[in-house]
Amino acid sequence: MPEDSTSIDYVMEKASGPHFSGLRLDGLLSSPSKSSNSSPSHFRSGVSSSFDTADPAAHTQPFVIGVTGGTASGKTTVCDMIIQQLHDHRIVLVNQDSFYRGLTSEEMKHVQEYNFDHPDAFDTEQLLHCVDILKSGQPYQIPIYDFKTHQRKSDAFRQVNACDVIILEGILVFHDSRVRDLMNMKIFVDTDADVRLARRIRRDTVERGRDVDSVLEQYAKFVKPAFDDFVLPSKKYADVIIPRGGDNHVAVDLIVQHIHTKLGLHDLCKIYPNVFVIQSTFQIRGMHTLIREKDISKHDFVFYSDRLIRLVVEHGLGHLPFTEKQVVTPTGSVYSGVDFCKKLCGVSVIRSGESMENALRACCKGIKIGKILIHRDGDNGMQLIYEKLPSDISERHVLLLDPVLGTGNSANQAIELLIKKGVPESHIIFLNLISAPEGIHCVCKRFPKLKIVTSEIDQCLNEEFRVIPGLGEFGDRYFGTDE
Repeated sequence: MPEDSTSIDYVMEKASGPHFSGLRLDGLLSSPSKSSNSSPSHFRSGVSSSFDTADPAAHTQPFVIGVTGGTASGKTTVCDMIIQQLHDHRIVLVNQDSFYRGLTSEEMKHVQEYNFDHPDAFDTEQLLHCVDILKSGQPYQIPIYDFKTHQRKSDAFRQVNACDVIILEGILVFHDSRVRDLMNMKIFVDTDADVRLARRIRRDTVERGRDVDSVLEQYAKFVKPAFDDFVLPSKKYADVIIPRGGDNHVAVDLIVQHIHTKLGLHDLCKIYPNVFVIQSTFQIRGMHTLIREKDISKHDFVFYSDRLIRLVVEHGLGHLPFTEKQVVTPTGSVYSGVDFCKKLCGVSVIRSGESMENALRACCKGIKIGKILIHRDGDNGMQLIYEKLPSDISERHVLLLDPVLGTGNSANQAIELLIKKGVPESHIIFLNLISAPEGIHCVCKRFPKLKIVTSEIDQCLNEEFRVIPGLGEFGDRYFGTDE
């Protein structure tokens, strides 16, 4: 090992390499199954059956976006713009048109009377199956529909693999509640009817070999009534409505920015909106690398732990309520800002929680800090030994301090005590350095209104209920009693 391999610069550089959290299933493919006439050809990857019972955190669920609107409204343009701006993520575009049912010979004889804009024209069950397979991290073979023969191609398909984002595009993707429930974001592209008709004529004559008269007849007989009956009513389910479609660059930019934010969230933050992980940087990962190293000196462990704790405390303070305030600057100008929350206190879970008190005092001058001691061993963290809290704690917002959230049992006991003392659940912010998924589940399911702020979520707990990879007994390492 190089002589300076424990320096912060060395660790930062080493930490800046590729970093993966969770299992990726790229390339785990088996031979495709034989296709049938009635369903699209698909296949599952060669993953052993034990994966089905594995930790759900092993696979990252893709972000599902639904894009709908009237015919020729610009849905595909909007999808293309989103895909271009999310170039650093793996994206799969699933067109509802791929799941048209193939026409029978009898239907082909009266194809002019067939309503391609009715929900029954689509095989929604296969669309649901496709999305379900993709969400599980496995590849899928999407059928290719021939609009000239009105049949699916039997000798061709479009294969898509595991992805970070799934975009469902089609005129009726909001119609079925089962499809809507799969979506994390629903976008309605709203374009003037005359513009849509002109685009429809151009597309169907050029791309689908139809004459203008047949296009107009189909539009008046089927397309417009279907829009009024099925598409327009689904607009109420949209999270975002984009006027002018692909011409609205501002709307698309805002959507992409939101998606970027969501993709950066840990899976548990998507499940529990009251869980907040401070944004990871190479500095933060470097400090985590140092304090997790078992041979680091006590001085360095305390130094870098204090730096991380300060960041967590600052982030936690940002979740407190504020009031608007104006001040006069030395230049005589008026600055419009905010005033800090005055009714605030800290509560540390003895003893490791006391390591976080100095950072809280440094950020909040003169803050009151209470103490709670809970017996952790042999009683599942359910035995309260000691408590000393401010007499007016029920009137305050509380920052609960404990650097490691493991099983969540002792945390639940501390939170329950605060609530019994009259503190509203929504007034409690639980601050810690690292959290185990089991602890987050335990706390958030019982207390969904409080907030958890942490700097990193680790993999799991082992059979001894220690956080993995973790950092050992934090209190012993911080206060020097591990020797």
